[in-house]
Amino acid sequence: MKRIATSVFLIVSTGEILSLITGIELLHTICKPLIIASLIFYYLTAVSKEDRSRTLLVALFFSGAGDILLMLHDTDGSFFMMGLIAFLVSHVFYIFTYRQHQHDESENGLQGVQKVRLAFPIILTGTGLVYVLYPVLGNLKIPVMVYALVLVVMTLNALLRLGKTTSPSFWMVFVGALLFMASDSLLAINKFLTPLPNGHVWIMVTYISAQYLIVKGLIAHK
Repeated sequence: MKRIATSVFLIVSTGEILSLITGIELLHTICKPLIIASLIFYYLTAVSKEDRSRTLLVALFFSGAGDILLMLHDTDGSFFMMGLIAFLVSHVFYIFTYRQHQHDESENGLQGVQKVRLAFPIILTGTGLVYVLYPVLGNLKIPVMVYALVLVVMTLNALLRLGKTTSPSFWMVFVGALLFMASDSLLAINKFLTPLPNGHVWIMVTYISAQYLIVKGLIAHK
């Protein structure tokens, strides 16, 4: 079943990317909602029932809801705010999930100056993007700033797993969190600042990769 679930995820993800390249709306309508649904299916087949994380499943559920709401945004702009809230909730539950999927021992984890040095580029990237976008956000200034803060905190929590889990688990989750930041940054620039060449394609490539690596990395935690 795990191989079937992986194949379904790859097929619907590829279909979504192709829909953005070719402009086939029907393919987009079918494939995009199935990306997270198939990733949930993959997780359920890869992890035994007693080891499944409810917080991860909630995070994925709200990510899937966010995908659908942003699809509806094309016909009704009010759905963008709802999608933003759904993904914000998703990030909050990812934070809880990261903390569950790490060991409590602190001697191998990041210490003092190490935390500051490694966290600084992430914080700088998040605040820098908000600073650039702030003048063009209009009445979305506060919601976007709150979302950016939670996104940065989610990524920092992925970073703080260093030394508290297996190396594959840390790197997959951390790279996934960075790709999530990249995807959301591209989306924000493309929507509020300036259209990017093949912007929607790159947004989805980074987003799909992010979700897969995070789930795969959490499964790899021992």
